[in-house]
Parts: sequence; structure tokens; C-alpha cells
Amino acid sequence: MDKQLLFALDIGTRSVIGLVGEDENGTVKLIASDREEHHTRAMLDGQIHDVREVAEVLNSVKTRLEAKTGKLTRVAVAAAGRALCTLRISAELDVSTRGTLTPEDERSLELAAIQTAQAELATSRTVPEPADYYCVGYSVVNFSLDGTRIKSLVGQRGKHSAIEAIATFLPRQVIDSLQSAIETVGLEMATLTLEPIAAINVLIPTTMRHLNLVLIDVGAGTSDVAITRDGSVIAYGMVPFAGDEITEAISQKYLLDFNVAETVKRQLNGKNKKISFTDVLGMAQKVAAKEIIEAMAPKVGELAQAIAAEIIALNNERPQAVLLVGGGALTPLLPEVLAEALDIPATRVAIRRPDSIEGITGIPAKLCTPDSVTPLGILKLAGGRTLNFINITVNERAIRLFNLSRLTIADALLAAGIDIRALRGRPGMGLTITVNDETMFIAGGHGSPGEIARNGQPAKLTDILEDRDSLVVTLGTDGATPAPLLQDIAPATEPLMITLDGKEYQLARQVTINGVLATPDTVLHDRDQICAKPTLTLKDALGQLAHEPVPAEYTYQINNTERSYKIWPQFSIDGTQASPDTPLTAGSVIEILKPPPPTLAEMLGIDSEVDSSITVSFNGSPCIIPLQRHTILVNGKPADINQPAASGSHIDFTTSPELQPLISDVLLAADFDPRSLPITARVNILLNGMPTEYTAIVKNGDSVEIKIETK
Repeated sequence: MDKQLLFALDIGTRSVIGLVGEDENGTVKLIASDREEHHTRAMLDGQIHDVREVAEVLNSVKTRLEAKTGKLTRVAVAAAGRALCTLRISAELDVSTRGTLTPEDERSLELAAIQTAQAELATSRTVPEPADYYCVGYSVVNFSLDGTRIKSLVGQRGKHSAIEAIATFLPRQVIDSLQSAIETVGLEMATLTLEPIAAINVLIPTTMRHLNLVLIDVGAGTSDVAITRDGSVIAYGMVPFAGDEITEAISQKYLLDFNVAETVKRQLNGKNKKISFTDVLGMAQKVAAKEIIEAMAPKVGELAQAIAAEIIALNNERPQAVLLVGGGALTPLLPEVLAEALDIPATRVAIRRPDSIEGITGIPAKLCTPDSVTPLGILKLAGGRTLNFINITVNERAIRLFNLSRLTIADALLAAGIDIRALRGRPGMGLTITVNDETMFIAGGHGSPGEIARNGQPAKLTDILEDRDSLVVTLGTDGATPAPLLQDIAPATEPLMITLDGKEYQLARQVTINGVLATPDTVLHDRDQICAKPTLTLKDALGQLAHEPVPAEYTYQINNTERSYKIWPQFSIDGTQASPDTPLTAGSVIEILKPPPPTLAEMLGIDSEVDSSITVSFNGSPCIIPLQRHTILVNGKPADINQPAASGSHIDFTTSPELQPLISDVLLAADFDPRSLPITARVNILLNGMPTEYTAIVKNGDSVEIKIETK
């Protein structure tokens, strides 16, 4: 009979349990066990805080076990689900050429799924630093062969196999501290799993997993959750709330040292009706167990609510039953309160003990306790197909990879968070530039490839990794992005000679980038819009010469208020009046024309003699009748609005209100003066052929006739 010595350690927040068994053709015979509690709170929430303190306890347990079994060098361990990250993944494998499938074929498919999970985590944003997370276990949800779900692939034949699995990851800090403590006592981590995975393999065999069951490992620091349904494990979870919070509540209530409060809590499940203890003040007390249970009830309720919330979040509904394991499972009131929180019958929440476990024999009575389920599960998995490490370094950074069969350098780079694409060296980004509405492209520089060295020798991504390999990865260099100058794209043209007010000037052709004037040494960027003007305008010339036209300013006293009026100069090019947009040619002569003084109409803002008027016919001739009249006095004398307004003049300006014109206004506008007629003359006025009076109203287009009769 072949025998293999198996060593398992359950390194918990409160205590360390060590088990040694012999593998006898697939069955583990338990031959030794040992337990020791931490002397201080060296672990919190499943995380090692004091490696040396934990290592001392591990060494004590290991030493006592070796006295019974001989030298122990390799150990199987499990991690609590602190900061657990869970991924549900699938993988496929073509098995059409493999004939009858073997356990190795099934194992290859499992490992392919784990590699898929690692790749998915490394490229996702699920966690801040994916490279700092390790896969600590996985559970197969189901296999399928040619589209049909099947329990196992072994012994089957087909073309296409697939797997769906749940992979669990923990932060590097959790695993590294565990590894450090183990190595301190001279042990090598042989296998690693997750505590709920170990526990579920003991209490819920595959024949029970068609039920919707929840296994909760209530430890001192964490409460780990595993859920089964439809024949497989469907989810893992963790609540950072467990037995230590209950102990803290007792400690706070009765002013007890934490270890004393822990002892009091453990006595609550005994037959003692009253419990004696001494508080931190040195006062001895004797308190009824019922009173202590009532004092810690609120915290138990909080623990139950936290666990129930995690179960509902993972399961999306109430489970059929809940199995409690771990030392914290013995917390008074917990099963009843948890059943109430989940709204299931109290009889469906039970504390489980490992009275008998398939695959393990020789379990002593002292291990038939809820907190022995997980260490027994670790021991059972120690001889199975669990994960193990290989240790490598990538750029002097230590990396532990789970030995997933044929690991390659590409897997190491993935675990180290190095983007494999960065090894190639990407071309530099090109520039797209528009010159006078025509698009041109300037290519970027070529990148240079990176290098990989393994143990000082050149290596490829596909090379197989070995334990203790040292990798040095030099990333590729990206090509440079071009930075052309304006003069490289739009060379300067010949300057333009012009004459301004008798002086000769040399003007450069203007080039703008994105509408801003640029110099030849301006560096170009992507999407720049270049406008190289073929001609210069009068405005361009004045801008280059920094010539700012100065207006002529006139001042007046208008109705006793000082006012000013500006007239901008005009320009001529080669004797012809020009606008700012008039183009220049070689030899253009530009003159600045001094404007004449403004007229009264320009200065006062009057466009014509009258702002509004109507037109009537007077004795057959058109006659304009103003509706308003302007009265202008310049230095006290009447003035016409079209005469120049000398600077410094005193101007009095009034405007009559707009009125409805009368016949008398028509006569006035037509310069008809009845006083020039003989005394005996008789004047007849016709409006549109009808007799009318001087006070009759006229409208635009009316006809007025004057008929004079002499006696």
C-alpha cells in the first residue's frame, strides 16, 4: 500500500490547527493533530499583522507534530476570504483528436479556465492593482461535452469540451504574509486553497449540491460564505465581521481584557448559569450567563444581518438551508437570529460538526467540533489537485504564479501587469495638417522592439517558465512624433516692396496657424490649419508696419454740451481710393488721404435736410413737404446743414415735432407768397380738384392747385 504524508495548517485569527495524515490510495488516515491559540492579537480579520508572533505559534505546532510523525517540510494551507475577488469564467477545448478523455484532459481544461480568469482580472478594472492579486482556489460549476452538461469528462469521447468555473482571488498582501510566516518556520507552501472551498468539500459533497445550501465559516475575524445550487458551487463571499466583534462587545460591557472576554464568551455555551471573571480594575465579578448573552445580543444581530445581506447578494433569494461551521458558529443566538434575518425556519439553520467525513478516517473526538471542519477540509484537499506556486522574479520584483501546467513567459508578464503590446514599440503618432484647405499627412517615427532576458539569456514570450527563473524585461521604445517647423511646410516667399506716404517698406508674406500670425520657426502640431496668403492687403500692410490710422478729432459745443466727432482717414493705392481688403502689388504706392471737416448734417447725424416728408403735386409739379424742421445756429447765426462745421463752433440745434402738414405748409414749401399778389386778386385753392381752406390737411400724393382771379 502506497503511503504519502500530508500536512495541513489552518492559520486562523484566533488559533492555529495542524493536522498530519497518510494518503492511502486516495483515503487520508489522520495520524496526528495539534492546536495552539495566538498569545496576542497577531491576526485581525484573517490577515497576519505580526508575522513573527504567528510564526512562533506555527513553530510550536509543527514541533509537536514532528515529534509524532517525523520531519515535515511541505504544508497545505487555506486563506480567509478577506478582500475576496470572485470571477465566473469559462473555457473551451477541442478534444476531437484525443480519443477517450483522461483526468489530465479534464485538468487541462480546468487550468485553461484559471488562466482565462487571470487574464480577465489583469485587463479589467475590477481591482486597483490586478497584478497584486493571486488565484487562491476555484470550483467547477459544470463541464459540457458537445453542448451537453456532464459531471465529468473522464472516460468520455467527443469533439468539443467546455467548462464553467468560479475562480477566487486574494490580495498579494494576504498571501505574502501567510507565505512569510510559513517560510520562517522552514516550511514550503505545497498547496493553497480558500477556507470556504476547504469547508464545503467536507460538509457538502457533490451529491448534495443540487440543493440551494449556504455554508458559513464563522471565524474570529471573518465569516466566509459558499453557496451551492443546481449541482455545483455558484458563489463565494466574505463578511469582515465575526466572533471577535462579539468578544469586543463583552470586553467593552464588562471592562475585560480581550483574552478574558474570549474565555467568558466560550463559557456561555456550557452549563454554568453564572460566570466568574476579573475585570481590568482587578474586581472579581460573577454575572449570570443570561445577562451576558442579552448584552451581546445587539452585536449578534449585526453579525447575522451582515451575513444575511451577503447571502442575498450572492444568491439573489433565500436559501433552502444554512450550515454554520467555525468557532464563531457557537456564538449564542446566532442560528436563531440568522434564520430570522433570512426569513427561513429556525430548523433550517444548523451548526455542523465533522462527525464523519468521506475520504478521511481516524478523526478523534476532540476534532468533532465546528472549528475543525476547515482544517480537515484543507487536509483532504492536500492530496488532491489544488493549486501550487512557482516563484520567479520580473525586473527584480518577486512574483508567485500558480503552477498551471505549461506556464510561459507571457503568463509571467501578465501576472506582473506588463502589457505585452508594449514590447513591440509602437510607431510615433503622425500629424495631419491642412495647408490652404489641402490636407497633408506627416508620418511618425518607427518604434524599436523591447527585449526579454531569462537568467541572463535572450528569451521569447512562448518559452516555458521554470521555478526560480529571473526575467528582465525591457519595454520597446515608441517612435517619435514629428515636430516640423512652419518653414518646412510653407516656405517663405519673396517680400513685397511698397511705398507708404513717400517711404519705401519691405513686407513679408503673412502665414497664420489656426488664425494666429506665425513665424517660420513655429513648431506644428496635429490638426493645425495653415493659411499661407498668396497676396497682401492694405490691412495686412498696415498691421505689419504697426501703422495705426489716427482719426481727425473735432470738438463742438452743442446746445451748451461739449461733443466730439472723429473722422478716420482714407487711403488710396496708386491714385485710386482703396478699402482695407484691397490687394497690394509690387511697387504699390499708398497715400493717406486727409478727410475734409464734417458737415453740420454729418456731425449732427442728419441724413438730409428733412428726416421725413411727404410729396404732393403743386400746380402740376412735385413738391416735398417736410414733416419736421431743423433749426441750426452756428455761433449765433443761422446755418445750412450742408455747410462745413468748423472745430470749436458753438451750435444751437432744435428740431420741431413731427406734425400733420396743412395747405399752408404746402404753400410755404412751394415758396408761394400771397402778399405778392395784387390787393384785388382772389385766390382759389383746390385739393384734389375740390375747393378747400388754408387749414386743410394734406396727405402724401395729394394734388394742390392755386387759381388766382383778378377783378
